[in-house]
Amino acid sequence: MSENGSGPGVDDTDAKPGNGKQSAGSSSASVPMDVDAKPQSHSFRYRLDFPSIGQCIIINNKNFDRSTGMNQRNGTDVDAGNAMRVFKNLGYNVKMYNDQTVDQMMNVLTDASKEDHSNSASFVCILLSHGDEGVFFGTDGSVALKHLTSLFRGDRCKSLVGKPKLFFIQACRGTDLDPGIETDSETDGVKIPVEADFLYAFSTAPGYYSWRNTMTGSWFIQSVCDMISKYGKELEILHIMTRVNHKVAVEFESASNSPGFDAKKQIPCIVSMLTKEMYFSR
Repeated sequence: MSENGSGPGVDDTDAKPGNGKQSAGSSSASVPMDVDAKPQSHSFRYRLDFPSIGQCIIINNKNFDRSTGMNQRNGTDVDAGNAMRVFKNLGYNVKMYNDQTVDQMMNVLTDASKEDHSNSASFVCILLSHGDEGVFFGTDGSVALKHLTSLFRGDRCKSLVGKPKLFFIQACRGTDLDPGIETDSETDGVKIPVEADFLYAFSTAPGYYSWRNTMTGSWFIQSVCDMISKYGKELEILHIMTRVNHKVAVEFESASNSPGFDAKKQIPCIVSMLTKEMYFSR
């Protein structure tokens, strides 16, 4: 194995050849590919020595147009208030946007992606709404989630390149129900991918419902706020989110009068493209 992680041959993709695109390991690409990296020249911890830890945007959708067929999301204001308090305590500049249409959400996040984040260490976005697999709802309809998050890719938001971009997404990802089961135990000068340094913290696994209590808020955001409040000045983000997963999985179970919806469970899903350890304090 060579020092840069590649073998002696050419790099190829695990994709079907064709579709008008040249295979990465074919034709003239006979010379081994390399990366523009200086070995042992970087830290494994994101920098926090900026004037600001960053901006936190909360989109809180509670009321929906009748045409969408979506119910009011009672309890979401509790989530939004808790998230605002927790991230303000961490030092974030928090901005709240309530009942946003698809166009309004796109405008809010497009504007944010065009801002100069040079003096910020990170970016946080909290999305609270109805959803389905791969889509997120504005008050008037749905939009592909990637259309919202991709605004902050490295090639579109240069001032956040190499900095952590954290998305916390409270929304259903399908209509599956989890019945649960009993258990007997408890970068300077470096070329990086445009999709690097994102963390997507989904409230539930792909394909599943996401639960929200109408009085106390969603299981996921309750747990995120609780764990960050307790460990935000101490633990790395993935360690915190593992504790969030544990809390949601162990401490919550649905209580519903609807047939088939009682005594159900939920597990969040953390998708990380972070390249370093993310702490909220030095």
